[in-house]
Amino acid sequence: MHIRILGSAAGGGFPQWNCNSPRCREARAGRLTGERRTQSSIAVSGNGRDWLLINASPDIRQQIIDNPVLHPSGEVRSSNIAAIALMDSQIDHVTGLLMLRESRDPLPIYCTSRTEEDLRTGFPILEILKHYCGSRVASLPVDGSSVQPAEVPGVRLTPVPLTSKAPPYSPHRESPEPGDNIGLLIENPDNGRRAFYAPGLGEIGEHLHRWLSEADVIMVDGTTWTDDEMARVVGGRKTAREMGHLPLDGPGGMIEYLSACPAARRILVHINNTNPILDPASAERARLQELDIEVSRDGMDIEL
Repeated sequence: MHIRILGSAAGGGFPQWNCNSPRCREARAGRLTGERRTQSSIAVSGNGRDWLLINASPDIRQQIIDNPVLHPSGEVRSSNIAAIALMDSQIDHVTGLLMLRESRDPLPIYCTSRTEEDLRTGFPILEILKHYCGSRVASLPVDGSSVQPAEVPGVRLTPVPLTSKAPPYSPHRESPEPGDNIGLLIENPDNGRRAFYAPGLGEIGEHLHRWLSEADVIMVDGTTWTDDEMARVVGGRKTAREMGHLPLDGPGGMIEYLSACPAARRILVHINNTNPILDPASAERARLQELDIEVSRDGMDIEL
């Protein structure tokens, strides 16, 4: 099974269009050009031909251009993206659906019933798509059972509910329930190898230990280095945890947890433009290298 990281940045990408933080300035000036990143998304395939897009970021057009495996290879109007899975209804993860509206056929979309409701009400992308290609929505379970999308042979998904709030525009914003935000256990049914993917992870509850311990590859939230990073660097008003992201450093942080999972390959995704690990020469990047924790990049390939 093949996994391609299409976008490794948090919302806004790196550099972010309106951010003048030190690292964004350096990226524009040329020193960190190799660290430029698009917004969070991956693609998965069991056969290298039919691909499942997991999250449709606002950068999907550029991501398709940058990844030839997603280029049209059949008829004049065609796509190697066979289906789409959404982990939540956040703008950063669903706006790309609008960029795919020229599809010849209705978009096959897998998501939870909570996400589908958000995308028909608070942010009605699915209703907008009715005027273009349309969509075919299949519900993802949140009871621990698995699904194998028919459009993508050789890929099995187990949705795992995460502790998080729905987006501000969601009718569920103040009444969170399982299904507002999920992680995905992605399994190769032929050999049993597994990856756990959770770009938004604010809390590692007891129920996650099983899924993380069974994974051969862990791809998890690397948004910020410290909890107060956004406030210090760009004057944000919320901490990382208040925004639904577990910081890397400090007691109870992501590094502490990943250090207890030495058997798995550990990869950080969803990296914010304020995070010092975007600088390969930083002490923070050196610390990750010592711990054998990888920093994802756009175009990274993972084989299972």
